[in-house]
Amino acid sequence: MPLQNRVDPLGHIHAVAARGLFTGNRGVIHDPLAKALLTRRWTTKAWIVCALDHPRGCRREPMGRNAPSGAAGWTELFFLDEATALAAGHRPCFYCRRAAAEAFRRCFAAGNRLGHVPAPDIDSVLHRQRHAAGAALPTLDAQAIGALPDGAMIEAGGRILALHAGRARPWSFGGYGPPQALPPGARLVTPAATVAALGAGFSPVWHPTLTPA
Repeated sequence: MPLQNRVDPLGHIHAVAARGLFTGNRGVIHDPLAKALLTRRWTTKAWIVCALDHPRGCRREPMGRNAPSGAAGWTELFFLDEATALAAGHRPCFYCRRAAAEAFRRCFAAGNRLGHVPAPDIDSVLHRQRHAAGAALPTLDAQAIGALPDGAMIEAGGRILALHAGRARPWSFGGYGPPQALPPGARLVTPAATVAALGAGFSPVWHPTLTPA
């Protein structure tokens, strides 16, 4: 039975077999004895995206007792790719993905017309815009959809679509479907502040099922 630790672009957490390219966390949200999620879905506003292979060789047992004290430690979540994690409201980790985190910070500041922005300030902005934290999804018309940068995700007709090279790519836990035309209307899934960072040049890591249209 797969653990409930796989995150979709809306930020909801599911039990599916596929792992994805990245891990990450929102604090401690699991019971290590039952290896199950608690009712809460975050204990911190710092929702991060981490490397699966830690540069210092750290190994963890998913939903286990991974804190030095023998307590639960942070709850390992998994994402298809970085675009998925960004849509869910996460951002790159400054500890294990420093270069990506600094690039995201620069683009976040430029896209949102800010000066140097500390990580906690980024987290506070994103938390207000995360669907899983209660934010509504903004409605977009065809013109607004066409202006979105690569890496943004939208919801149309009950499906999540990733925008890439001017086309829409259907999202699933296993990867992306064939490219299709942009829909005439949709709801924006990726937080608006992250969309601004993407528009300012941040380039997320994509799953290999996404190839140029």
